[in-house]
Amino acid sequence: MPILDDVSSQMKDAMRTKAKVRLGALRSVRAAFLEALKADGSDTLADEKAIVILRKLAKQRKESIDAFDKAGRTDLAEQERGELAVLEGFLPSLADEATTTEWVKAAIAETGAQSPGDMGRVMGAVMKAHKGEVDGGLTKTIALKLLS
Repeated sequence: MPILDDVSSQMKDAMRTKAKVRLGALRSVRAAFLEALKADGSDTLADEKAIVILRKLAKQRKESIDAFDKAGRTDLAEQERGELAVLEGFLPSLADEATTTEWVKAAIAETGAQSPGDMGRVMGAVMKAHKGEVDGGLTKTIALKLLS
């Protein structure tokens, strides 16, 4: 089942069970999907595009959680954590640290990078080759460590 249809189906279930946080998260996902459909003028949304949108929404939730925690608003942070858990349920898992390290080493060899100044080329190579499979933050940390 395409992700768009799965979100719609789960949204109906959340309405029936009155799962407030889950419903809010699913509504925001569906709104983002519909916005992407309108921008393209298409009737369907490919799962690859849906995953990109979901990753963006998850990143926004993580940033909100950090901001709410720093502001002492644990109630809002908990709500965001609940929504993040819903979003992560639709996302494929990212590569672990060992796999990411191997990909970064391969990119360093491929690009001939030798210093932290070559970071952009390494990041570009890894992200292009493994888009949607790798965490950019983890990749950056590993690349900095290997290039230093």
